[in-house]
Amino acid sequence: MGFFRTSFFCMCALFAFAQGQVDSESDFDLPDLPPPAEEAPPAFEETPSQDAQELTAPPAVSPSESTSGEEAVRMVPLSSLKPNQIDTSAFVPIEATTTQNTDNVISIQARAIPSSLNRPVRVGVHVGEKELYIKVDGETIHATLSNGQIKLKGKSHVEVTDSKEIYNGDKCINIATSLSQLDNFCYPGYFILSVQKNLINAINVVDVEEYLQGVVPYEIGKLDSSRFEALKAQAVAARTYVYKHFGSRESTGFDVYADVKDQVYNGLRSATPLTNAAIKATAGEVMMYDDQFITAYYHSTCGGHTESMETWRKPKLDYLQMKPDLRPNGEPWCSESKYTEWEFRFKASELRTLFMHNAQKANAQVPKFKKVLDIAIRSKLPSGRILTLQVLTDKGTFNVIGDKVRWLFKKDDVILPSSLFIVFREGSEWVVKGKGYGHGVGMCQMGARARAEAGQSYLEILSHYYPGITLERFER
Repeated sequence: MGFFRTSFFCMCALFAFAQGQVDSESDFDLPDLPPPAEEAPPAFEETPSQDAQELTAPPAVSPSESTSGEEAVRMVPLSSLKPNQIDTSAFVPIEATTTQNTDNVISIQARAIPSSLNRPVRVGVHVGEKELYIKVDGETIHATLSNGQIKLKGKSHVEVTDSKEIYNGDKCINIATSLSQLDNFCYPGYFILSVQKNLINAINVVDVEEYLQGVVPYEIGKLDSSRFEALKAQAVAARTYVYKHFGSRESTGFDVYADVKDQVYNGLRSATPLTNAAIKATAGEVMMYDDQFITAYYHSTCGGHTESMETWRKPKLDYLQMKPDLRPNGEPWCSESKYTEWEFRFKASELRTLFMHNAQKANAQVPKFKKVLDIAIRSKLPSGRILTLQVLTDKGTFNVIGDKVRWLFKKDDVILPSSLFIVFREGSEWVVKGKGYGHGVGMCQMGARARAEAGQSYLEILSHYYPGITLERFER
């Protein structure tokens, strides 16, 4: 009977999944692709409509694949930029901290884990699906909807139910939206299948430390041992993020999404002994400020300068500061990133369509116009990122504010890598040249990788990107 055995569906405790022996080469420079089309905000109570928690899971479309012919978006070096074309006035070099200089490095205080957090995390792995495929105990089950209920069809049995808890003993559970993807994702813990708005939700209930095994390698990459401290820094940031979200989405029935709305979580397929070791080495550690979890934002590539909450027009947080992130020689710590410098080109004839289509996502009041006459940067943040972009059309002007400028130029589901750019006209094209990948707030992941390789500890890395924090270690 396989999937439908009574023993399979019995209530059981969460299990510890054996660490998978997977390839651990450093194969993650950062996504070779622009950011995803949507960067839905995490639901922090103190910043309810914040829009750009952006992580670094590879999106589905690459620059070279996104368009074709004359109007293709192209990526080229910025070597031809004149010095005054990008504002570097705020990019003051700073001395790198070292593992010997620990005066300003945070210490760790141990405490018993609060009872409200001493439970598994509930992850919305699949939300609002019409069908799912599940493999457990060697059997593949097709989950569909039938008159408002879930229909589970296995090899020799069919069950219709309002909800179901799915276990697989001491093994992970394969679950995907298609048969072709089924073997690509395997999750620890157990799943709860339920119906919401006549669609299927699959919620993974999993221990936080096991959950991190499916986050760290997807968020910062499968690095080698020279960058172990960066893995540890990522583990602490990701752990802080998930604990801050406990109970934040009760109406959905889970705590965090498994994608860029929160943190990318794809199960155990890409977990390595090294990423798992980083999680174990920092077990229970979280970042705090004024006895509260910090809002642990992070991004791929800051381009030499991190950003504050001002990019989203949100209240200041002391531990999320605009600050230079440069080596003593003036080079960005994140300079190995493929997005340290980038260029996009747009045909002048296509901007009307793009701007009209993207107006809502860019929070712009765009008039019905026929022609773009000019695009100008009216104000910048101290980091050099755009605060106000103004577009002049034949029917008047409109402004786009802060990080939302990235959505204004969205083409083929691809937004601009960052808001640190200049824009100018060159013949029949508009050229956008910039630096960085992501919103720039919090930890620069590519910078953290380089700092680790230079010998900095994860405590030094975290204290640089989140100044003023304290670290606590939850013990059970």
